[in-house]
Amino acid sequence: MYAVVQSGGKQYRVEQGQTIRVERLSGDVGAKVEIADVLLVADGQDVSIGQPLVKGAKVSAEIVRQGKGKKTLIYKYRRRKRYRRKQGHRQLFTALKITAITATGAGR
Repeated sequence: MYAVVQSGGKQYRVEQGQTIRVERLSGDVGAKVEIADVLLVADGQDVSIGQPLVKGAKVSAEIVRQGKGKKTLIYKYRRRKRYRRKQGHRQLFTALKITAITATGAGR
């Protein structure tokens, strides 16, 4: 069984037991999180597609880690103008371990 969920403006295909990195969510390590923005739920041949969300479906997860990603460098340069700007950025993330996918009442 798998589901497609939306978090932080991005979509993720998740299965039970999988660990994913999403945009920063509030909460401490070990806290339980429920994602209600479920776009699709598939169990073998049974596929439920939401319009836009699947009613009654949710994904339960546990926060495994809060952290920062790798550093990204932004370098701006204008030739012949002595213009150089260097800036770094580290995106905050939350690592989630998917504990359960619930699809009660999910259907077309």
